[in-house]
Amino acid sequence: MKVAEVFYSIQGEGKLMGVPSVFVRVSGCNLRCVWCDTPYASWQPEGEDRPLEWIVEQVRQYPARHVVLTGGEPMIMPEIGSLCSRLKSQGYHLTMETAATVYQPVEIDLASLSPKLANSTPWEKEGGRFASAHEKNRLNVPVIQRFIDQSPEIQLKFVIARPDDMEEIQSLLSQLTGWSASDVLLMPEGTDAQTLRTRALWISDLCRQTGYRYCPRLHVELYGNRRGV
Repeated sequence: MKVAEVFYSIQGEGKLMGVPSVFVRVSGCNLRCVWCDTPYASWQPEGEDRPLEWIVEQVRQYPARHVVLTGGEPMIMPEIGSLCSRLKSQGYHLTMETAATVYQPVEIDLASLSPKLANSTPWEKEGGRFASAHEKNRLNVPVIQRFIDQSPEIQLKFVIARPDDMEEIQSLLSQLTGWSASDVLLMPEGTDAQTLRTRALWISDLCRQTGYRYCPRLHVELYGNRRGV
């Protein structure tokens, strides 16, 4: 499996925010979000092909019992199911970070689903050469529903750049069943403190109106937008 990095930090997003966790970031993605904050795992995939045994051994170097599989897009990796099984056999709590466009049966504890909104499509970046493919593939409602139906716990995490993104979120949620308001997290798009702070104000208002959760980017607030945190 091509791995960009394995590091130990705290979970900065979602229901487990603040929990010390080991992050395994695979390299490679089937989408090209214009605001992607890990281009080294998507736009220009870096890393080395590593045996699953090597990945498990790297995880074992740290004291955490929580492991986050992220990317890139972990669910496009053919070996992801085997990796999950090996980590679960070691007693780890597994979170799968995925855009939920591709499904494989995996042993996990939390499916962290991040469906990509229209604000993610790179119409102008790199001449728009990835825009059509991204727009076609960024949402897969049946796959999202399958994750909801077959995962022990889920969270639906949306990256918001502008207030009218809520219309798209509500439309998508109306097509899904088996979720509650406490499963929906609204997170500001941005990688600098000022942008996050400004968007946090009106996104928190949206949360009060809908009952959804506000989701800060705690790791960015604490450490800045850099690798390995």
